[in-house]
Amino acid sequence: MPQIIDGKIISTQIKEEVREKVVKLKAEGIEVTLAVIQVGNDPASSVYVGNKKKACEYVGIRSLSYELPETTSEEELLALIGELNDKVDVNGILVQLPLPGHIDEDKVIAAISPQKDVDGFHPMNVGAFCIGQPGFLPCTPAGIIQLLKRSGIETVGKECVVIGRSNIVGKPMALLMLGENATVTVAHSRTKDLQEVTKRADILIAAVGRPKMITKEYVKDGAVVIDVGIHRDENNKLCGDVDYDDVVAVCSAITPVPGGVGPMTIAMLMNNCVESVRLASK
Repeated sequence: MPQIIDGKIISTQIKEEVREKVVKLKAEGIEVTLAVIQVGNDPASSVYVGNKKKACEYVGIRSLSYELPETTSEEELLALIGELNDKVDVNGILVQLPLPGHIDEDKVIAAISPQKDVDGFHPMNVGAFCIGQPGFLPCTPAGIIQLLKRSGIETVGKECVVIGRSNIVGKPMALLMLGENATVTVAHSRTKDLQEVTKRADILIAAVGRPKMITKEYVKDGAVVIDVGIHRDENNKLCGDVDYDDVVAVCSAITPVPGGVGPMTIAMLMNNCVESVRLASK
C-alpha cells in the first residue's frame, strides 16, 4: 500500500505555525491584514474566497472582503487596488481569478504592489523567485514542496517530471524542484511520447488540467505522484488529473483529491501573508 500524502494534516501543521507567528506579531502591536477582492459571483470562486476567509480567521489574520459586481469596470478595480496599495494597514492583496472577460488579468496582477502580492503572481516576484532573491513564492508549488519535505520524500538527485507549463503551477514548480536539487523535465500537451517521458519520473507532478488523464501507463513503479488537478467526474465526484484508483497500485506515494494539494495552497497563502510583514521591513 503506498504512502497517502495527507494535505489536510500537513496544511494544519503549517497553519498552526502561522498562528504562532501571528500571536507574536500581535504582541509587538502588528496586526496582519489580507484584502480579498472578488469580481462577480462565480460559484467556484465564491467557495475559494470563503475558504480563504475561514483560514484567515483560524490563524488570526484580519481579512477585508471586497465583493464587486460582475459589471465592475477595469478602471474601478484598478482604482480599488491602488487604494489598497496605499493603505499601510493592509499587508496582502489577493484578487480572485478568473476575472470577467472585459478585465485584463495581467494588468490587474501588475497593478498590485509586489510587496503585497501574496499570490506570488506579480512579474517582479516571479523574476525575484527565478534568480533566488527574496519575494513571495506562488502558493500551490510552494505547498507541494512542503508536502514532499514533511512527508520525508527525498528530492536530491531524483528525476522529476512536471506535466503542465502554466505560470501559476507548471513553470514555478519546475524551478522550485530545481532548487531542491532534482533533475527536472517539463512536459505538456505537445510533448511527443509523453508516457515514455513520464515513466522516467521518480516524482511525477500532474498539473495538466484533464480529469483522470494520468493512468498507471504513465507511472514508473515506485514513483511518487502529486496530483494538482481538481475536477468533477461523470458522477459529479471530485477527482484530479490522476486516475487515483488505477495509479495507487503502482506508486510508492500519492496525493488524494480532495485532501492533497488543495489545502496546502491556502496554508501557504496564510504563510505569505505573515511573510509580507517581514518583507515590508526590509
